[in-house]
Amino acid sequence: MRCYRLPDRNSWSEITKRPTVSAEDLAETVESIFQEVERRGDEALREYTARFDGVDVAELRVSGQDIEASASRVPDELKSAIRRARENIATFHHSQVVEERIVETMPGVECWRRPVAIETVGLYVPGGSAPLVSTVLMLGIPAVIAGCSRIVLVTPPDTTGHVDDSILYACHLLGINDVYRVGGAQAIAALTFGTPTIPRVDKIFGPGNQYVTAAKRLAQVKGVAIDMPAGPSEVAIIADDSCDALYVACDILAQAEHGPDSHILLVTTSEAYTEVVLSTLERELERLPRRDIARSSLANSSAVVVASTREAVALTNEYGPEHLIIATRDADELVAQVRVAGSVFVGSMSPEAAGDYATGTNHTLPTNGYARAYSGVSVDSFVKKITFQRLSAEGLRNVGPVAAVLAEAEGLDGHKKSINVRLKEVITGGIH
Repeated sequence: MRCYRLPDRNSWSEITKRPTVSAEDLAETVESIFQEVERRGDEALREYTARFDGVDVAELRVSGQDIEASASRVPDELKSAIRRARENIATFHHSQVVEERIVETMPGVECWRRPVAIETVGLYVPGGSAPLVSTVLMLGIPAVIAGCSRIVLVTPPDTTGHVDDSILYACHLLGINDVYRVGGAQAIAALTFGTPTIPRVDKIFGPGNQYVTAAKRLAQVKGVAIDMPAGPSEVAIIADDSCDALYVACDILAQAEHGPDSHILLVTTSEAYTEVVLSTLERELERLPRRDIARSSLANSSAVVVASTREAVALTNEYGPEHLIIATRDADELVAQVRVAGSVFVGSMSPEAAGDYATGTNHTLPTNGYARAYSGVSVDSFVKKITFQRLSAEGLRNVGPVAAVLAEAEGLDGHKKSINVRLKEVITGGIH
């Protein structure tokens, strides 16, 4: 990791910069993939799967029988963990459902807002070398709670051309039957345009690498909504010597093993403590099965020593991390200062990995600084809110003149007349 000691604030933007492929290169590659998928559909999907995943896939759709049979192929301990995680995630997300409430803004004027589920949603679940069963739960559970009519899931196949059994088992638990073995930007293109096999969706959800994230942005341009820009993954850690250096080192590696483009920002108030963390990190790195991936990620990540924990929070607010771990003596006080983060883990006993899987909060979160304006996935992400209003004659008498004056001020006589013709009848006709 690159190390900085008491950097000037003017250098923070450089320190917090993520490693990225140039936007021009990404856009050109992704646009080309979109054009091919739009033009050649399933044929293009198979060709890209062979090129990028190294496997020939004859059938893009996973059969219902294979989804159902996955339960017999998943170890009982893993099935139990998946079910427990599902319960925690469902409990937290059910709490997000708000009852419809009618508000009377003036006597006789009733307004309310109703959440209506998005009809068809597409869930992108990263797979291949690290099949993310947890993402099935994080995306599928709020989609089911919201009441989406059709849930379409895409995920890259493994080297044998199959979808991991744990992913299929999670789909089986949630009742998701539209599952397709295709990943990368080509999967996002398929959800954007539709193909003979894969349906077009109304909104696309899920994390991914830089190409998947770029593809989601392009999907938005093509008229399909997205949850947020999500990926590559990242974490900021604020720590002091009240937290075991081994904990911090392991949190760093948990992030680094996601992929070579993952990013970590470690912020401490002690140079000596930072050195202990980094030496522990080096030792633990050699024990990590995905150490080559992690090493690439660490090469682009930073450790920063600042003067105080308050300054540490200011630095992470500028960074805008997907995940923020606060493992300091004053963690509870620092929480109030957090302004920009996707999800926050408070205290040395709160590893980010716990939230990735089973605390109940959602792990699909804004990355690359988008936490400044975006929230993580929730039940709200899968609904649109439609507003309603109902006016009685009394309500029209009360609010009509206000609206008519405003319409006249804007020079919109048609608006004014549509109100006044009703007011006239209400007033002269004695309508109640």
